[in-house]
Amino acid sequence: MSLGNKLAEARKKQNLTQEQLAERLGVTRQAVSRWESDAAYPETDKIVRMAQILEVSCDYLLQDGVDEKGKPVASPVTRLLKQAQGRRVKLTFFEEDSGMPLFHEWCVIRDFDGGWANVEVVTNKRKPEKNEVRLIPLSAISSITFLKDGETADYGLSDLF
Repeated sequence: MSLGNKLAEARKKQNLTQEQLAERLGVTRQAVSRWESDAAYPETDKIVRMAQILEVSCDYLLQDGVDEKGKPVASPVTRLLKQAQGRRVKLTFFEEDSGMPLFHEWCVIRDFDGGWANVEVVTNKRKPEKNEVRLIPLSAISSITFLKDGETADYGLSDLF
C-alpha cells in the first residue's frame, strides 16, 4: 500500500478531513490531497508530525509489511510456516526448469528465516539420525500438506509412522 493510501486510511480512522489535517500541519488542503493521491511526497518533518496526529508510526507510513504501531506484519507464508514448524508435513517441490511439481517428501520444518527453511526429510522415523537435513529455498516449495495427529503418511512411508 502506498504512502498516500496509508495516509488517507489513517486520516479517515481519526475522523479528520483533508482540510482539518492540513490545518494541523500548517499546509494547504491541496497539499494533503496531492500526498494522498501520490502526486507529491511530504517532507520528512511533515511525515513525523502526521504520524503523531494520526496515531500511527512513521514506519507504517513509509514501509510495507509494518502495522500501524510499527511492528512487522507476518506474511501469509510466514504464518503458514509457523503453523507447520515442528510438525510432519508433505512438501511438494517444483522442478527447477519447468516450474511443475517434481516430487513429494514427508518432512519436518525445523526452522525458517527469510527465503529459506531448514527441513528434516523423514526417511526413517525409527532411526531419526538417518534422516537428512536440508536447507531449501521457500520458492522451491509448491505446496504443504499437513499430517494430522495420529494419521499415517500415505506416500510410501506408512510403515515409518
